[in-house]
Amino acid sequence: MHELGMCEAIVEAAVRRAGDRTVRGMRVRVGGHPVDPAVIEQGVRMAAMGTVAEGAGVDLVLEPLRVRCRRCRAETPVNSAVALAACPACGAVDVASAGREDVVLESITVDAPAAESATDDADDAADAADRSVEHTPDRRRNRP
Repeated sequence: MHELGMCEAIVEAAVRRAGDRTVRGMRVRVGGHPVDPAVIEQGVRMAAMGTVAEGAGVDLVLEPLRVRCRRCRAETPVNSAVALAACPACGAVDVASAGREDVVLESITVDAPAAESATDDADDAADAADRSVEHTPDRRRNRP
């Protein structure tokens, strides 16, 4: 159940980056860990409960575990448990893991701070008022 600890660390990092802003989405790269994306997404949702990241979407980028054969020097992705024991290219049993084995919170999407949102709302209201004024006929011109 190492996935739960991984999910908690992802959420903690997102919350720390977001400050008091609401997290709407997270992009996470998982390299070299054989994980089930559905388990990670559910774990992140659970870990985010009660935080500014609650309800955030999770975009997972999964990089497969890779092995390097010491005999033929081939580096191949692990597509099955057999590839962890024997080289898929030559069948030798002298393989080692290769590539990155990490979890990286690449980016987060957050709401604008409250002050900016209020300003944007005021600007939107002013724009709407301007549009309604622009489309209001000038009745004085119709007078005789």
